[in-house]
Amino acid sequence: MAAEPVYKRVVLKISGEILAGERGFGIDSQRLQFVTDQIKEAVDAGVQIGLVIGGGNIHRGETSSLTNLDRATGDYMGMLATVINSLALQSALEKRGMTTRVMTALRIQAVAESYIRRRAIRHLEKGRVVIMAAGTGNPYFTTDTAAALRGIETDADVILKATKVDGIYDTDPLTSKNAVKYDQISYDEAIGKNLKVMDATAFTLCRDNRMPILVFRFADAGNLKKVVMGEKIGTLVTT
Repeated sequence: MAAEPVYKRVVLKISGEILAGERGFGIDSQRLQFVTDQIKEAVDAGVQIGLVIGGGNIHRGETSSLTNLDRATGDYMGMLATVINSLALQSALEKRGMTTRVMTALRIQAVAESYIRRRAIRHLEKGRVVIMAAGTGNPYFTTDTAAALRGIETDADVILKATKVDGIYDTDPLTSKNAVKYDQISYDEAIGKNLKVMDATAFTLCRDNRMPILVFRFADAGNLKKVVMGEKIGTLVTT
């Protein structure tokens, strides 16, 4: 493992469900502490971190039809859920001594800065953890796509996609014993095989802008630091 980080600036995408714990909804204090500990390890190693978190522990836009909401309304509700998660993370990170900024794609001036690309880059350069909330600010786009967009905009070295499994497989490893893990895969192959780790829009955006994606298991303590320091875990998506 390298003495210095291989990736100096990253955008980390984590799901809202990571914060939910065993209950499956809301924010669990122990899970919040775990996420905070992993981020602090990477920050202490000298990595600049942009963070995009989903809102699935509070609300999922695509389930809106089940509650008779139109999709756009449900997606906006999901964006607000990501703001709630972002504020929780901000508070937890700052209690651990890290300086943070929450920047939102929706204007919510009372609790966060509006996302401005050049300002976000400046925060990163100053060593602040930048939590980029509210997705892209538009319905019908996932937080995966938001992470891809923010990574490209802020000149990140890589998009780190934190998942429940240790990389990308040809089939779902949680349901298939014969699933085969890829150590590396191309964007086109990931799109062509319809691998569900990220949505096709996010894959395509990264492919067109040559932004690598590294998919890894977040639940193993220390994995985030291992990834940024260059240890070969997870699956790398590149050209």
